[in-house]
Amino acid sequence: MRWMELEIRQLTEQDYYERMALSQFAFQMRWTDDQLKQRKQTYLPEQDWGVFDGANKLMSALTLLPLEVWVQGKKMAMGGVAGVATWPEARRQGCVGRLLSHALETMRNEGQSLSMLHPFSFSFYRKYGYELTIERKKYAIPTRLLPSRKETPGEVRRMAKPDVAVLDAIYSTYASRYNGMLARSADWWTERALHKEGAAVVYFNEEGSPEGYVFYDCLDGKMTVHEIVALDETARTALWTFIANHDSMIGETTLFAPIDDGFPYLLDDPRIGQELIPYFMSRIVDAEAFAKQYAWEQGTGEESVLLRLEDRHAPWNDGTFRLSWSKEGEGTLERVDGAADSGADAISCDIQALTAMLLGGRKPTWLASVGRVSGSAEGLKRLERRIPERTAYLMDFF
Repeated sequence: MRWMELEIRQLTEQDYYERMALSQFAFQMRWTDDQLKQRKQTYLPEQDWGVFDGANKLMSALTLLPLEVWVQGKKMAMGGVAGVATWPEARRQGCVGRLLSHALETMRNEGQSLSMLHPFSFSFYRKYGYELTIERKKYAIPTRLLPSRKETPGEVRRMAKPDVAVLDAIYSTYASRYNGMLARSADWWTERALHKEGAAVVYFNEEGSPEGYVFYDCLDGKMTVHEIVALDETARTALWTFIANHDSMIGETTLFAPIDDGFPYLLDDPRIGQELIPYFMSRIVDAEAFAKQYAWEQGTGEESVLLRLEDRHAPWNDGTFRLSWSKEGEGTLERVDGAADSGADAISCDIQALTAMLLGGRKPTWLASVGRVSGSAEGLKRLERRIPERTAYLMDFF
């Protein structure tokens, strides 16, 4: 297959069934004719990009979702990459690589300075500048080890029909405390977050304000907690007491939590099942725009470091830059190619390491110790001081 025979373009409604055939094959699933007709009603072809051969046959495709995520307490536009698929006869011919490079240009043009995806292979997407930023803890808690039930002020109310406005008010406050959490739209709530089987309960404090919720399901003696969100310790205690009240009907409770979650420490017996799971990858799409939007740590005055950045798939990120900060924590990244790139403050890294530092909680000094970053001790410490500490987490999937 020659490059000149390939075309990258957005899909149209006429490409729907071809795209669905590729997705079903790649992800090993089957949809009935009725399911395909139903899905077509909400299909958004403008979010799908494909590689077509000279006969206009779809060879590879991906979905590019226009989303927002919380980063250092601020909402940031993000391009979510999903549904990446290729027919076997088109594999190892660069189709996905071309699609991803095109997607990076598209995201940059749309003002999405950040991208995220769930990888089928971490090593594959690392070749294109993505890096592991989000891990999750999975708990498996035998009922006998659930927290002791305690009396709390306020009340927990079951919602016959989930009130998205109430849930989102709680969720948004919680999500803003982490890097990588989605800023959910109303459609995302109804079509994604609440699409699973289960029930929602909300904790209201003494003043009647909602401060926590649990979305869960019980089946075959097992409770699956889809989401648990508590804004303070009282809400957390009330929600776990609610969960413990299911002790006569369940033998185990499973849930996911952020990697900094301290729940086991609070148990009388912390010997519960815990598993650390690598989850999502992220990538800085436009380093200059990202640095300007990022909420850096405040300092004692103006500071800067010289940054030699490598990015093989986004040439606008590749080169030498001056990363500067104001006393108040405003940052700028300015290209200074051709300037002297040696000195006490020079730092060298690739886009993956920069993403790991700013989104994944990896400290510059640690990355330097394992050979992922190079630079002077003073420059690395200066950069490290300017990166606020915040855990990365994501409750959604796309």
